[in-house]
Amino acid sequence: MKTWNYLHDYVLTGQGPEAKLFYSLLALVAFWIVRRITLALMLRGREVQVQYRIRKMVAYITWPLAFLVIGRIWFAGFEAVSTYLGLLSAGLAIALQSPLVNLAGWAFILWRQPFKVGDRIQIADHRGDVIDQRIFMFSLVEIGNWVDADQSSGRVLHVPNGKIFSEVLANYGQGFQYIWNEIPVLLTFESDWRTAKKLLLELANQHGASISNAAQQQLREAAKKYMIFYTTLTPTVYTSVRDSGVLLTIRYLCDPRKRRGSEQEIWEAILEAFARHDHIDFAYPTQRFYSNEREGKPGTRPEAIFSAGGHAVDEDRVRPD
Repeated sequence: MKTWNYLHDYVLTGQGPEAKLFYSLLALVAFWIVRRITLALMLRGREVQVQYRIRKMVAYITWPLAFLVIGRIWFAGFEAVSTYLGLLSAGLAIALQSPLVNLAGWAFILWRQPFKVGDRIQIADHRGDVIDQRIFMFSLVEIGNWVDADQSSGRVLHVPNGKIFSEVLANYGQGFQYIWNEIPVLLTFESDWRTAKKLLLELANQHGASISNAAQQQLREAAKKYMIFYTTLTPTVYTSVRDSGVLLTIRYLCDPRKRRGSEQEIWEAILEAFARHDHIDFAYPTQRFYSNEREGKPGTRPEAIFSAGGHAVDEDRVRPD
């Protein structure tokens, strides 16, 4: 009887800290059960990515509500929840400035969606694939660093959400899911660069024509949302000159996650094609001595220059008698 009276007076009637603790635990159990039932109903038959987003959404709704309800239980003396939230936010703004900035960054990410889970992004000096989004940070599987060609290093980076306000963010696939890649091929000056340029363009078209066709549709869709316009999406080869030779640069579209594989295929095809042509050779750092009298063009040799300028020396006139 005494135990019942104690429960009735201090717990069930809401008097004392015991009652607040009891109702707080009851609220937590209730929210946990509701969350489990909601997930069981909403996750059934969904894809993995959809399940991930549903779990995050339910967590973002459930736990803040539980926090408000439990706070109302312990601070029942306040006349309204708004008073409680006002005092709480004032204290948090002073003591937790950085977490609040990260919280604002999280809200901005959900609202504007500069990236989503699965996107490949770069923020400041960090690049990677987004694998998780949380209230205070998001996580990346790192690419690059000591690994070449945008391949995974195996590390997981945790980036504060507040960085979205202070650092430049690059999204590899938002709007237009392809990127431009370039392969420089340096030839000697003596090589037949015209034939080499034809070969390179043929190889680039073989490996990039299908992507260019798919990119046309992607570009039309992207132009509805972003000011993205390209006049040419087909591969091309540019010509320029460097100190040690003629530079032919292949420019083509590729999937961001297949950049290294596409480069490998094109380079192997280039090596095989150039091996069949004796008049095409790669340039590399070398040292040589050049004799203009023997190797120069006829019009640039010394005797031709002197004759054209009228400065050639007549040996008969200076020969002594």
